[in-house]
Amino acid sequence: MPSLRSELYQRRQAELAGWPVGIASYRIGDRFICEIDNVDPGARLARGEGATREDAEQRATVIAQRRLERTRVHGTE
Repeated sequence: MPSLRSELYQRRQAELAGWPVGIASYRIGDRFICEIDNVDPGARLARGEGATREDAEQRATVIAQRRLERTRVHGTE
């Protein structure tokens, strides 16, 4: 039975569609998981899985980018 413990955890910040995001990726067993969140308050925007870290991040990035592009920004006036 493969280990269900996360390994090779990485976290970094980036910008998608003009929004700051956090990108976390890690391996569980033989699959990589990537989760993208909006930095404040840290709500998850997207999740992707793949055989490699790059594949998982690419899948999650496509979903997060699409969601952030649809986000409306309201003025504070």
